[in-house]
Amino acid sequence: MPAIPLLPRVAAILALAVSSVVAADWSSDYEAARKQAATEKKDLLIDFTGSDWCTWCIKLRQEVFEQAPFEAGVKDRYLLVELDYPKDKSRLTEAVAKQNEELLKKYPIKSYPSILLCDADGKPFAVTGYQPGGPEAYLKHLEELQARKVARDKGLADAGSKTGVEKAKLLIGTLEGMQLSPEMLSSWYGDVATQIKEADPADETGFAKREATQAAFAGYMTKLMELRAKQDLEAVAKLVEETLANPLVKGEVRTQVYGHHAGTLAYAGKKDEAIKVLQTAVKDPDAEPGRKELEDFIKILEREKAGLPPVAPEKKN
Repeated sequence: MPAIPLLPRVAAILALAVSSVVAADWSSDYEAARKQAATEKKDLLIDFTGSDWCTWCIKLRQEVFEQAPFEAGVKDRYLLVELDYPKDKSRLTEAVAKQNEELLKKYPIKSYPSILLCDADGKPFAVTGYQPGGPEAYLKHLEELQARKVARDKGLADAGSKTGVEKAKLLIGTLEGMQLSPEMLSSWYGDVATQIKEADPADETGFAKREATQAAFAGYMTKLMELRAKQDLEAVAKLVEETLANPLVKGEVRTQVYGHHAGTLAYAGKKDEAIKVLQTAVKDPDAEPGRKELEDFIKILEREKAGLPPVAPEKKN
């Protein structure tokens, strides 16, 4: 029996490998991608990544973004933008590094990877991150998120024909439907927030109060990060005291103020003081919801003090 020629077999194997793993066309130039998206009537898919340190960023790229089905599935709908924040700064040009830092101010993300879906103007309408299941599952996930843009546009259009509290409620529902963080909404949908407050001057919806509460917490976090960097724990304690005295800081926001204070102390090695803060928080009647999380935090710190290993989190049904 004649031997099967080796070369064609090798060529076939290589062809299969190339067809299954293909890097999609990603741009690091945000403005150029935005202009191209407008011209081609596409949306932006922006990947905030840490290419040389973020484990889940690397997994997402290998399992999804570098796969041929993903490239085929997004090419007619999105312009792909990679905003990288590596530890190795030599991976980026000075111009790209500067651009990326400036974009963090416009897009206040909370974790890596963060995948933002934005319209051609750069306005975000959905955010996600790593998802298991490979490219096909991720494409289905993106399609589901795309519906938020349709809902956003319809909600804004419908609200345009309404007045008063009815208009305010429609606009609030539109903002909530995108499931963006308060910081992201503030950065990109301030005009909508203004319309809500103008339509509901008596704040029957409670929107203005919630917005003021979120602004107070955002200001607290900004100052807290500055003081953490200086390791000025005395100033942190004073900041917390001032923030908790604000009548707007109630409920979950109040819980977070306590939690971040305790976390700051624990990180500085002052676990006893952190536990005291959390114990005070548990007894605070205005710190609901979130009491269970505070109690769990106490247990974690007590185990650490005792030199015990952490307990695996309970599975939720």
